[in-house]
Amino acid sequence: MIRIHLSRLMGEHKEKLSDLMRSTGLARNTCSGLYHETTSRLDIETLNAICKHYQCRISDLLEYIPGGQSEKGDGAPDLAPSSGDDGATELSRAK
Repeated sequence: MIRIHLSRLMGEHKEKLSDLMRSTGLARNTCSGLYHETTSRLDIETLNAICKHYQCRISDLLEYIPGGQSEKGDGAPDLAPSSGDDGATELSRAK
């Protein structure tokens, strides 16, 4: 499972969603989905904007935790790496 630590970063900087949106130009739905960890896809430009805003690394924002179940139990699929027949790593939905 992938954990998104945007809420922690925002708390450390005492910021609101509106502050992040204003500074980065990201949409409310994008910021809210990341804040509540309900998003299932991330855009490279979104990661870049957030890391630039907080002057942090991607590893400060995202964390991979082995295991297939979401802590929140919201039923949302978690993306986890798996090996294909050819040995290449691909993303698949873990259950």
